[in-house]
Amino acid sequence: MDGTPSSFDLLYNPRLNKGTAFTEAERERLGLVGLLPDTVEDSATQLDRQRLQLEQKPTALEKYIYLSELQDRNERLYYQLLTSAPADYMPLVYTPTVGEACQKFGHIMRRPKGLYVSLRRRGRIKEVLRNWPVKDVRFIVVTDGERILGLGDLGVCGMGIPIGKLALYTACAGVPPHHTLPVMLDVGTNNESFLEDPLYPGLRTRRIEGQEYDDFLEEFVQAVQEVFPRCCIQFEDFTNKTAMPLLARYRDRVCCFNDDIQGTASVAVAGLFGANRILGKRLRDHSYLFFGAGSAAVGIADLVCQQMVREGLSDAEAHARCRLVNSRGLVTSETTGLSEFQLPFAHPHAPLKDLADIVEAVRPSVLVGVSTIPHSFSRKVIEAMSRINERPVIFPYSNPTSKSECTAQEAIEWSGGHAIFASGSPFPPLHHKGQLFVPGQGNNVYIYPAVGMAVFATEASRVTDEMFLKAAESLAAQVTEQDLAVNLIYPPMANIREASIEVAVHVAELIFDRGLARVPRPADVAAFVRAKVYEPAYAPA
Repeated sequence: MDGTPSSFDLLYNPRLNKGTAFTEAERERLGLVGLLPDTVEDSATQLDRQRLQLEQKPTALEKYIYLSELQDRNERLYYQLLTSAPADYMPLVYTPTVGEACQKFGHIMRRPKGLYVSLRRRGRIKEVLRNWPVKDVRFIVVTDGERILGLGDLGVCGMGIPIGKLALYTACAGVPPHHTLPVMLDVGTNNESFLEDPLYPGLRTRRIEGQEYDDFLEEFVQAVQEVFPRCCIQFEDFTNKTAMPLLARYRDRVCCFNDDIQGTASVAVAGLFGANRILGKRLRDHSYLFFGAGSAAVGIADLVCQQMVREGLSDAEAHARCRLVNSRGLVTSETTGLSEFQLPFAHPHAPLKDLADIVEAVRPSVLVGVSTIPHSFSRKVIEAMSRINERPVIFPYSNPTSKSECTAQEAIEWSGGHAIFASGSPFPPLHHKGQLFVPGQGNNVYIYPAVGMAVFATEASRVTDEMFLKAAESLAAQVTEQDLAVNLIYPPMANIREASIEVAVHVAELIFDRGLARVPRPADVAAFVRAKVYEPAYAPA
């Protein structure tokens, strides 16, 4: 064999396949004559066919499956489609559709993507990683499937999350897909319905915990350092009891981050920067109530506090402005069973259970939902926020849509049109009393692909909270006065690719400034980053 791809290699390898876009000369030279219909088509014609076929699929899940199969057939055409209309296709590739896809993963699975590292491979994880055919992996998104979105323990069926996340690394910020790797750590599942499902594709055993779990994670992380030494690890959808300790254990040892903690925090802070442009205020001028007290809530609160300290508050003053609500009510200094990371936000207060009563008592100006409890921001809650504040800031960030604390229409109508609103899931524009409101989607997709592109370009040795603050600043700066006029506090999703690359440039500059890059600083950082961006247009074969 001389290493030249065969005609079938070209047609059945998704990274090489161009389908009917192979030119006449390429078909003659590569032995493709007769293997394709005679007409040579351009990308625009191919995309028209994909859109037509996609429109004929009756449900969002069927569209998800179709797009997944397109990715398996023709990777460049897949990304051409995603980048042509990101606002239309991202909800199909990731949230909210990916939630249903994960729940049914064992039933809809066609071609397994990524690596499945199970407990049976303990002591051999390096060997498993080396089975991946690409040797220069720069990004791994890894999950153990225990807390998939707001849907709970989905075991290996949670693999849809790393697959979807990495697709958006490429579609939104141009991280080359051949440098990315989805990984599922199969440590068992406690989901009874999956354990009894004959089509469940993972280990049929209960989850491991404690030292056994920690040792397995340690072997995985160290194996990545040896097999893929320039790789950044994104920890994704680990449960609250695991996520914070995992990040604390590895953030200063290896290049890694947790999007649920740091990415969520960054997009929330970006939303607050945008809201404050409407209000003429700063973050230090607010008080914050987080409905939810897990890793996402604390991650946002931590980053908000860091920004308030940058604005002149002491650390104690900043923390005093943030309060948490868990399943038992307002978290106070008397609340028992708190994790160490929750303690800085446990302030003296009488116990309160009802959210509306808590709002009345602590009088927040910003209400953030990360609870995955649908409709928990009731009319009573939003009306209370509106009595206390002329323009209440209301962010129901839980995903998917079925888990959102309230809808855009509820927040706008119940606040009399005064709420500054953003959500984790998409909601359509609406009119209230003759005014147009365009709900912003505080989706992490504005942040993690951009940070990822900056890390990829600079080969950063670490990922820091300061990078996520820089990303939030850069994103918020791209919101126009026209956006703010319709209460849109994030750049339009249709512009996300350019917005993400702009954020990546600013984060890359910070990485060079802090001495965290593993490549020399170029004279023009913006040009350097943009030159690294993957473009899905076909190249000559």
